[in-house]
Parts: sequence; structure tokens; C-alpha cells
Amino acid sequence: MAGLEPGGIHHRIFKELGVELPEATFCDPACAVFLPGESEPINVWRDRQKWQAERLRQFPGSEKFWALLQTLFDASWKFQARDPVVPPRNIWDMTKLVQALRIDTLVTVPFTLMTMLDAMKLCGVANDLRLKTFLDLQLKLYSQVDTSETALLYGATALAVSQMPQGLFHLQGSMQTLSEKLIEALEKHGGKLLIRHHVKEINLGEDKSKLTVFNQRKSDIIEEKFDHVVANTTVQDLIKLVENPPPSIFSQSYQNRVENLTDPSGAFVIYLGVKREAIPEDCSPHLQFLYDPKKEIGENNSLFVSVSKTNDGRAPEGFATIIASSFVDADPWFEEGYEARKEKYTKEAIAHLSSYFDLSPENIIVQEAGTPRTFARYTARKKGFVGGVGQRVSTFAPFGLATRTPFKHVWLVGDSVHPGEGTAGVSYSALTAIRQIEASQK
Repeated sequence: MAGLEPGGIHHRIFKELGVELPEATFCDPACAVFLPGESEPINVWRDRQKWQAERLRQFPGSEKFWALLQTLFDASWKFQARDPVVPPRNIWDMTKLVQALRIDTLVTVPFTLMTMLDAMKLCGVANDLRLKTFLDLQLKLYSQVDTSETALLYGATALAVSQMPQGLFHLQGSMQTLSEKLIEALEKHGGKLLIRHHVKEINLGEDKSKLTVFNQRKSDIIEEKFDHVVANTTVQDLIKLVENPPPSIFSQSYQNRVENLTDPSGAFVIYLGVKREAIPEDCSPHLQFLYDPKKEIGENNSLFVSVSKTNDGRAPEGFATIIASSFVDADPWFEEGYEARKEKYTKEAIAHLSSYFDLSPENIIVQEAGTPRTFARYTARKKGFVGGVGQRVSTFAPFGLATRTPFKHVWLVGDSVHPGEGTAGVSYSALTAIRQIEASQK
């Protein structure tokens, strides 16, 4: 999780809501990355000087490249901290965008249309295959695409946000504690949370605007009028939910664009409860592995792994949790042969993980697997997509999707809109939407 440091987005939000921050410690290193055939990881340290020494030792001759990323990150982070509305969709949005601009923002302008690979070429490191592999692995987690497609300004931010004074956090009691804190804040301020309810339709008919909600417990339909709807869905799901929008060139253009977007990724995730002795000493809480350099990143060839710490609330004393995930193409998981595919991926994942962890049968106490079909069932997201719109140049920042949709009083937050996926990104989008709603009420 990101954004808990003083001034960070979650620090700001919880302070505004009057709710204590969830208990957490810094991840240091933020991630230990193992490249194919290597036993020594690349440690992404929180301390800037320590990380600089690590990356220059691991990737000699890349100093100019990393210096460029740092310059772009510093300018972009200051810009984002001033709460711009990106991309703007009306005069109020444009005003807030202009108010966030400063002279130091101009350094980013020449790089707006560049990819990470363009920057590597500019700095003379495009032929460093080891560096490119490391970057491809890291960027896949944040942008869903590799160096050849990730927008440079996005990539620079994603790769630097784990260094101080920012950083990534390991929550005490797991990410569930974040949900619990948000529920506490919602109810404190008069909100109501309905679980096991499914929004079936957002009707924008001329007579009245209403939500149609299915109550899964009672198997009945509820209709509610609304002033505003804030949808935390994929943009693909949003356009399917909206019914009877007033005809306009903007709404039609919006729907056409969404239909032409590249599908996000699905995920295969294996959840293990193991004896503590299965975990190597000094194991980082987050690791990343790539196994076969000749195969694509994802589809069980690469795994992002989270490991519980002792006494962090995730497992009883003497035990630990291992959660390993891999990006996958979602479509095959909705075809015939689902169970066989799930079993195959489970065996492959455990075999890969066994090269680092001691996953002998007696050490595995709990074993579960989640697939795109699992996530589709429990989150109602199309095909169980786990990420938003990939952060390509054509879909990032000024070219991205906005919280303000062409549908009146319907707002979109989450990983489909600026500034992208991840806890900090989706919270920034929520803050933007609330500011826009407040402004529309005046």
C-alpha cells in the first residue's frame, strides 16, 4: 500500500475523515526481484542513496537513465500533490489543472509522448537486456504493459514511489484492515454499506434517474433514485450498466472508445498457508520472479509474491502466508477445461515457488487458488479483470479516461481513470471526483 506517509493521499484522506491510520510498517526493500537463473535479488530499497548504489551495481552505465527518471518523478509528484484534474472535461476542471502547473512542471512536457523504451534509447541503455527485463517485470505490476508501451511519465512515477520520503507499506493484519478503516469512516459520517447487493442498472431516463439493485440475500430488486452515482467499476462495466443515456456525440464517442480499448489482464493467484520454516531467513515481504527469459511475462512464467511477517496478523504463530500472483489472459478461463487449467496452473506455481521456498507437502497447511472466473464471481468485474486501463501513452494523463463521464451525475473512480491502478492511484481519483461533485453543487 502507498500514501500513508505525512502528506500522502491516504494520510490526507484519513485525517479529513477523522479516522486513525491503519497500523503499518515500511517495506524495505519494497521488492526483491529475481531475474532468470540468478540467486541474488535486485533489492529495491526505500533509502534513495542505497537504491542508487544498488541499481548502479546491478546495471552499470545506467546512471543517466535513472537520473532522468528521478527528474521526471520529482516534477510529476509535485504536480500531482497540487491536486490537478486530469484529464479536464469542463472549465472548472481546466482551472484546477492550470492552477496546479508550475515552472518546474515544464520539464515533463517534452517527454509526454515518450515511452520508457524511448527514454532507454535516449540514454543509451536500450541494449541492456538485463535492465530491460527488470523494468518490464516491475512495470507489468503497475502499468500492465512493458517498457515498449508504458508511458514514460507514468513509469518514472511508478518506479520511484517506493523511495523515501514516500514508500510502500506493509499493513498489520493485511489489506483487509484498509477496508475496515474505510467502512468505519463511511459509517461515522452517515453512510451505509450494503453487502451482497449487485447494481444491475443505472437508468438515466428522462422521467427520473434511478439505480436498480439486486439483493442477493432476498433475491429481489430494489430501485433507488439518486443525485449522483460514483462507480468504482471498470469502464467496460460502466458503459454496460448505464441505460437510456440522453443521445449525444460525447456519450457515443465515449462508448466507442471504451469498446476499442485493449482488455486489461486477468490474474491467477495461489494462496498458501505454510509452516514458518518454509520461509527462508531474511525473506523480503514482496518478491518477484521471472523463470524463463524466452517466454512472456505472466502466465505463471513470472510471479509476484507477498509473504507474511512474524506477528503481522496474517497467520498464527509458527505459520506464514504466501500469496503468489501472475497476470493471465482472462478469456481461456471462461472456456471448456476450466478445472484442468486451474490444476495445471496450481502445480506449475507451486513447482516454481519451490525453487525458493521449502514447499514440501508437510509444510503446506492451506492451499487455495483464484482465477479470472473467481474474481468475476466475487467482484462482478468483467472477466474478473484485476487491473485498469493499461498506462500507454494513448491512455495516460491528458489522453486517459476522466472521473467526469459524459453521463450526467455519473462519476467513475478506480483503476480505469487517472492516475491509474494501485491504492494511491484509485484514492486520488476518488478525491478528484468528490471535489468535482462539491463544485457542481455550488
